[in-house]
Amino acid sequence: MAIHVVLVQPEIHWNTGNAGRTCLALAATLHLVEPLGFSLDERQVRRAGLDYWEHVDLRVWPGWTAFEAAMASLGEPFFFSTKAERLFWDAPLGAADDVVLVFGRETGGLAPEIHERYRERFVSMPIRSSRVRSLNLSTSVGIALYEVLRQRRERGRSGEVTGSTASRRDDSWRP
Repeated sequence: MAIHVVLVQPEIHWNTGNAGRTCLALAATLHLVEPLGFSLDERQVRRAGLDYWEHVDLRVWPGWTAFEAAMASLGEPFFFSTKAERLFWDAPLGAADDVVLVFGRETGGLAPEIHERYRERFVSMPIRSSRVRSLNLSTSVGIALYEVLRQRRERGRSGEVTGSTASRRDDSWRP
């Protein structure tokens, strides 16, 4: 039961490093779709991912077209956007054996063509304040990843961790 996180044209190395660390913590694969707004050789990316970066299951794609051609083989896709009508809580993120969580770039989100082609697959996270335009990319990745795990646990699709005997490093909850 694989989880794939896709950052399409990420611009900020700190967000990518933090997303990579969260992916590693949850045994998810991180996909980066070029062009990137930074170099993967930059010291800051490694620093944001701390000493974990070399262990991240990372795949880099030369562009959206290349990634899109492989997307169906990776799992059930869900696209995150502030423009989506359906809340991510109402989407079956944990229902499929394999899931693909797609996020756009920090300053512009996903391209209009992607919105049009996959409009039924788009979800959003609630933002109650009119003063906040969007959530931080790495924060959104973390929320989405843990929602997949929560839904899978609720559906009995993974081992269950309960009570004080559960360890946060216990593998029994893993999908």
